[in-house]
Amino acid sequence: MNQLPKRSSTALKEWAVAVEAMARGDQIIILRKGGIHREDKEFRIVHPEFLFYPTYEHQKIELIKPTYNSLLEEMADEVLDNGIVEFKYWAYVTDKFELRDEDELERIADNHLWTKEYASSRFNWRPSHPLTVALLRVYRLEYPAFVPVLPEFAGCKSWVDLSNDIELGYLTPAMSDSEYEEMAKYVRGALARSLT
Repeated sequence: MNQLPKRSSTALKEWAVAVEAMARGDQIIILRKGGIHREDKEFRIVHPEFLFYPTYEHQKIELIKPTYNSLLEEMADEVLDNGIVEFKYWAYVTDKFELRDEDELERIADNHLWTKEYASSRFNWRPSHPLTVALLRVYRLEYPAFVPVLPEFAGCKSWVDLSNDIELGYLTPAMSDSEYEEMAKYVRGALARSLT
């Protein structure tokens, strides 16, 4: 992406621990299948750039690799429980893959924080639909934005349209271009047959 935007009003819900792992440069992948509030129940990347809306509802310690247990526990103490969501990160999609072969998922098992069993369960849910794997460039906002949680934000949906633009300010990348390309190159090679 040549020029980064100044503001954004679209957010993608993702586990807070996964968002933090991406912000730390530990991974560049999200795994998605389905969106409960879509009529066809398929996940689509309808917005190639977005804010991260961190969620805590479904993440559980037994669904992530042990090396991330302490991160999850740390973050549990930081949960805002006052009807406010904190936006700290923005991202854009560089690559998208649709996996129909579970062997491909196995090839990237070391590139994300989810357990093999959890990743496999996501793959096998609604088996007629592919598992979407997206590679993301993640950036930290200059200043976090705090937004009241509106009723329309609630529920098991992937995408949230915010009522107002969030000012992004100066965006700091989670990793250098060369670090990102090194991680992306491996995943692209492993999933070359599923590139969309």
